[in-house]
Amino acid sequence: MCNTAARRKLVGESANVGLSISAFFPAYNDAGTIASMVVVADRTLRALTDDYEIIVVNDGSPDHTGEILEDLAARYPRLRVVTHPRNRGYGGALRSGFAHATKDLVFYTDGDAQYDPRELALLVAALQPDVDLVNGYKIERHDPLNRIIIGRLYHKVVRVMFRLRVRDVDCDFRLLRRRIFDDVDLREDSGVICVELMTKVHQAGCRIAEVPVHHFHRAYGKSQFFNFARVARVGRDLIRLWYRLILRGEFRRKLAARRRSAAASGAAVATGAALLTES
Repeated sequence: MCNTAARRKLVGESANVGLSISAFFPAYNDAGTIASMVVVADRTLRALTDDYEIIVVNDGSPDHTGEILEDLAARYPRLRVVTHPRNRGYGGALRSGFAHATKDLVFYTDGDAQYDPRELALLVAALQPDVDLVNGYKIERHDPLNRIIIGRLYHKVVRVMFRLRVRDVDCDFRLLRRRIFDDVDLREDSGVICVELMTKVHQAGCRIAEVPVHHFHRAYGKSQFFNFARVARVGRDLIRLWYRLILRGEFRRKLAARRRSAAASGAAVATGAALLTES
């Protein structure tokens, strides 16, 4: 839960005491990179904590991703593989990863190796007791020129539409406290889930820290996002999401109602306890 009371309980605690981390990778046709991501993540997590798990969400990959993950799971006992029989989309893969995570902190990045899992240590260092989410931002984007131009345009439009103040909305290199999902529910199945996540995190009053991270050229496969039909669908999904979250304020209203109900329940319990004490 992202609120001041929850943060006050953490004041004075060390951010790194008793780290408990779920790291997950959504993967689609990432046979050429997913093994290195798992190996590097395992080594990085072992240096940070004894309490960790690695999850790969194989989102219906038709290539050899599933076979590679089966072999990795036999070698790495901390690895769990979640397999979607059919492709659910990037948002569906993220929602599945968040749902299967069991640790207090949840880290995710893509399985295509455009980010370095070793830089998870930078996010952990920035996770102070009053911070709910650490968001990476690309130091420099290493993509073809057309992707860089579209990416910059997308970022500027999204920041204005959804009133976001983060430097890099679409940098999928994040560390979150799992309790965020006590307030934040995710519904999108497409790539706009990142906008949904960051907008709801802002609206829930969560504290965000930002850390620069490196971005690398794609070494294997090709992006599923940058084609005309998919860009058009993303534009449609953004407008629909803007209507729900900004124009109608659906999430704000539902969250306020839940918090009022929780406060009323807490007050009733306190009153009952006081009456029992007096009697």
